[in-house]
Amino acid sequence: MIPGGRVNPRQMRQAMKRLGIEQEELAGVEEVVIRTATKEYVIRDPNVTAMTAQGQKIWTVVGEPIVRDRADAKKTEGTTTPAIPDEDVKLVAEKAGVSEEDARKALEEAGGEPAEAIIRLMSR
Repeated sequence: MIPGGRVNPRQMRQAMKRLGIEQEELAGVEEVVIRTATKEYVIRDPNVTAMTAQGQKIWTVVGEPIVRDRADAKKTEGTTTPAIPDEDVKLVAEKAGVSEEDARKALEEAGGEPAEAIIRLMSR
């Protein structure tokens, strides 16, 4: 812990530089995808920082992930329309007060983004 709990950002950068730690923020990152054996985590418009310490790169990704099963992700490869998970359809239908059929159509129009689909449905 640092005494007092307050850190001057400039002093922190200087201390990191003395320790041989370099940090850079990546601009213009559109999407980060993390794939496991069973799931796929898609983070759109993330804040990404790369830090180099002792010759190792440490990546920090900040953002809200969209989690889907890998089976759904594999179906979408080579197509332009994203697979729409059933839980997203149910969420949009519930929040917007529409049928699941209308919710699925709105999700397809919104590129699979539940928040945008809800907004579109609510503004009709």
